[in-house]
Amino acid sequence: MNPPVTHTAGPPPSGAALWLAGARPRTLPAAVAPVLAGTAVAAHLDGAVWWKALLALAVSLALQVAVNYANDYSDGIRGTDDERVGPLRLVGSGLASPRSVKLAAFASFGVAALAGLVLAATTAWWLVAIGAVSVLAAWFYTGGRSPYGYRGLGEVMVFVFFGLVAVVGTTYVQTESFDLPSLYAAVGIGALACAILVVNNLRDIASDREVGKRTLAVTLGPERTRGLYALLVLAAAVAVVAVAAATSWWVLLGLGFLLRMVAPLRTVLSGATGPALVPVLQQTGIGELSWAALVAIALFLTG
Repeated sequence: MNPPVTHTAGPPPSGAALWLAGARPRTLPAAVAPVLAGTAVAAHLDGAVWWKALLALAVSLALQVAVNYANDYSDGIRGTDDERVGPLRLVGSGLASPRSVKLAAFASFGVAALAGLVLAATTAWWLVAIGAVSVLAAWFYTGGRSPYGYRGLGEVMVFVFFGLVAVVGTTYVQTESFDLPSLYAAVGIGALACAILVVNNLRDIASDREVGKRTLAVTLGPERTRGLYALLVLAAAVAVVAVAAATSWWVLLGLGFLLRMVAPLRTVLSGATGPALVPVLQQTGIGELSWAALVAIALFLTG
C-alpha cells in the first residue's frame, strides 16, 4: 500500500463521501463557467436553447469529473501522488483500488459521451469527432506511456478544451454559428482555467521534480510561474473588454471578477508555497465562475 497523500486534516472519508472527494467538487466551477459564458453569448445573439445548454453542462461536468478520476488513477499507479500536498487522492492514499478509480473515470466519460451524442444528433454529427478528441485529451493528460501533462503541455490543452472548445462549442450547439464574442469569451475562460492548473503545478513543483514530472511550472521555475499566473488573470480581464466591444459595454461589469482575484493574486505573488497555495485553487475557480456570471448577466440583460 502506498503511503498516505497529505490532505486536509481529519479522518479520511468513506463510502459515497470518499468518491465525492475523489471527484474533487471544488474543481467543478471550471466546468460550469464555460457553459454559462457560451450560453450567455448565444442568448445575446440569437436566444439560448436551454435544453441544449443543460446537455452541454452535463458534458462539461462529466468530463471534469472524468479528468479528475483519470488523473487520480494514472498518477496513482505511477507513484507520483505518493508524497503530494493537496486534496485527497484515492489511489495515492490507498483508500480505493486503481481498478475502481479507473472504472469511475470510464463511467464519467460514458455520461459525457451520451450527452454529447444527443447534442451531435440534434446539431451536427461532426461534433462526435470533437467529443472523441476531448475524451482522448482528458485521458492522455496523465494517462498512457507518454502523458503530455508530464511534458509541459497541460496548460495548452486546458486552454483549448476547457476554454475554446467548451465555450465556442456551447454557443455553437445553440446558434449553429461561430461568432467572435464566443471566441473572446473562450479566451477569458480558458485563461482562468489555465490559471487554476498553473497554481496547482506551482504548489507541486518540488514533488513533481522528484518524480520526473516536467510540468510547465517545473520548466519555468517558481518565480516565472507566479508571473504567468498574474499574466493569465490580466488576459482574462482583457477578454472582458473584447467581449464588451463586440456586444455591449455593459459587459464591462465582468471586470468585477478581479475583486475575487485579489486574494489569490496576493497569495501567489507573495511567494507562498505548498499547503498555503491549496486555497488558491478554489479561489481561482470562484474567480472564473464570477467572470462567467458577471459577463452572462450583462449579456442576458442586453440580448
